[in-house]
Parts: sequence; structure tokens; C-alpha cells
Amino acid sequence: MKIKRSFLKLSFLAVLLLVISYSCKKEDSAKTYSYFVSKKLVVEFKKDYITSMLDLASIQVPEVAGIKSRIISDISVYKVVYKTTINGNEINASGLICVPASPGDYPVLSFQNGTNTVNSDAPSVSPSSYTHQLVEIIASMGYVVLFADYPGFGESSQIPHPYLVKEPTVRSLVDFLYTAKEIGSSEFPGITFKNEYYLLGYSQGGWATFALDKELETNYGSDFSVKGTSCGAGSYNIPLLLGSMLNHQTYPVPAYLAYIVNAFTVYNQFTNPASDIFNATYASKISSLFTGQLTLDQIDSQLTTSIPDLLNPDFISGFETSSRYSTVRDALNNNSITAWHSSIPVLFTHGEKDTDVDPVSTENMFNEMIAAGTSPDICKKITVPNVDHGGGAIPCMIDGLLFLDNLRKSK
Repeated sequence: MKIKRSFLKLSFLAVLLLVISYSCKKEDSAKTYSYFVSKKLVVEFKKDYITSMLDLASIQVPEVAGIKSRIISDISVYKVVYKTTINGNEINASGLICVPASPGDYPVLSFQNGTNTVNSDAPSVSPSSYTHQLVEIIASMGYVVLFADYPGFGESSQIPHPYLVKEPTVRSLVDFLYTAKEIGSSEFPGITFKNEYYLLGYSQGGWATFALDKELETNYGSDFSVKGTSCGAGSYNIPLLLGSMLNHQTYPVPAYLAYIVNAFTVYNQFTNPASDIFNATYASKISSLFTGQLTLDQIDSQLTTSIPDLLNPDFISGFETSSRYSTVRDALNNNSITAWHSSIPVLFTHGEKDTDVDPVSTENMFNEMIAAGTSPDICKKITVPNVDHGGGAIPCMIDGLLFLDNLRKSK
């Protein structure tokens, strides 16, 4: 009996040691991440649904039909939470990663969306909205699509959105790219993320895309091989955007100007109070308009399209020259994008009748890129006839997507 009990004790001890050893090995081999926090499947789309949706969309926007033949698979869309840094503080940010359903090696396309003021309209909060689906389905063309919320939305809705503030915007986008780079097939079995990146965006997203392009080419070329970029209707030169507003008696979307002033104030880009820029009737409202609850139209309704009524007359007369507004000018210049000698193919697109962002912004940026040494063989420009800012969104996006996809196919 003593022998039997001793044997049982030894057997139990051996099993216990085996379990502990296995647990330690499992813990030691668990993947640790620098950026990735979590992922959750939020929606799936079948190829038949995608082609049907494109058929319907092409009735209103014929250009959509141009991508139908390039659809190759079902897709899965995930909300991904990741770490980024804002003003020196680590926060959780979020966005969507959309992957083809079929195993394979896929390039990465990062899409930067246009101006949003409502948290419930952020990509990861509303992945099934029609406009977001039009971005997500790009994955069915054989891309891994990254679709960031931007700081201030989704998982980071507790902080103000840094509208047209370059450093936190670009930092969050670069960190999302690093997130995708580090998870790859470990979180998406059978899917490999190639070191082959394409960038696409419109409006605020056009500005963010071009800023991201410059940052990646200038500072992260060894980590991210960018093969092509398409930017639509971006306010690349922000002083030019404001100057265009001030040169008219009316401006159709005063919320844009209020959004810039609110973000630049919160993120300490300039020292002037809102009352230096807006008339008293509106200056006191600005900080209460951007809480993630009001749409652009609702914000516009609390302002006025009349520039003399909206803005302080000293700002209108002294914006370009007065020392009173020197920090404003510096901030706008610092968050603009200057041209450089690029080796990455880029397409600029803009609607011919855009009154929100003057097409001269694109015309100037294109010319400046050529003057900086970028070859006209790789730097292109398309002006979409007879469309304004809203009407140009889908045509510019389709032109950009076809430009990028043709680059991919020509490799």
C-alpha cells in the first residue's frame, strides 16, 4: 500500500509539473504587441451583395461601374483597437480593418475619410452605413483596407478631434499602420499583409492622406513601402483655404472654420482666443459645438454663412499682415503640407465647381510638387467637371482607386 501511495504521489507530482511547464510555455509563447489591443468582427459582405450594391450605386454615379469587374471575393470587417499617442499621452484609438475572405498575400490600402463631427458616424461605430460600405468593399478587390476613426472618435471619443492638426492626425495613422504590420497573419490566419501600401482619401482625408504620404516617404521608408497615393479635394494649404473664405461675402460651410479654430485652440496651435476671430455672438458658442453630437448642418445652423457677420472685422482685415494674428498664421502654415521631391506616384483629384475647398488648392499643390522635382510622369491631376465638394466625393474616390489599382497591376 505504501508503494502504491508513493507511486500515486509521484504520478500526481509529475502531472502537476507537466501542467505548470505547459502553462509557462504557453504564456511565454503568447504573442505580445506594441500597438494592437483588440479586434472584433463587426460585419461581413458576400461578393454577390457587393456587386449588387455597385450596380445600384452606378445608377447615380456611373463611374462606380469601373470597379465592378475588379471584385474578387467576400470580405470580413473588424473593429480594431490600438495604441497611439496624443500630446505625449498614450490612448486607445480605433478603426476598421477589412480583409478578403480568401487566404492570400494582399497589399494594404489606407483610406482617410472626410470631415465628420458626429461620433456615431465614425467608421468603427457605424460600419454598416452606406458610405462606409463603399470604402470597406475595396477589400473585395484584393486589399487589406485600413479605415481609421481618427482621434476624437470611436474608442477615443472622450478627447477632442484634432481637425487639420497635423502631428496627432499623422501619428495616429502611422500607428494604425504599425498595428496592421505587427498583427498580420497572427490575428488573421491565412492572410498575409504585404509591405506594399496605397493611400487614398478625400477632403479632410485628402489632406491627411497627403500628410501621411510625406511622413512615410520622408521618415518611415524602411518600414512602409508606399507604391501610390491619391488625394481628393484636400486643403493642403490651410492659409489659402481661410483666405478664400475671407475674400467672399458668404461661405457655405462656416462649420469648417469653427472646427479649425476649436481644434487649433484645444491643441494649443495658437494663442488667440476665439473672440479675436469670431464676432461675440458666435465666439462664445464655438467650444460647445464640437462634442461629437452635432452634424455639420446642425453646427452651420448655429452660425451664419455671412463672413462679415461671422468674423471679427479686425481678423478679416488683419489676417494676412497684423501682428495680432501672427500665431494664427504660424499655426496654419505649420499644419499645411509643403511640396517635396517625391518618388511615389500621386494623383490629385478635385471637383471643378467645389465652393467648400477651392480647386486652386489642388492646382497649386500639383504645380508645387512638379517645381520641387517630382516627375510629371508620376504626379498627375484630374479635375472632375460639373461637380461640387459633395458631388465630387465618389467620382474622385473612384478615379483615385482605379489609379492605385492600375499601379498595383503594373508592378
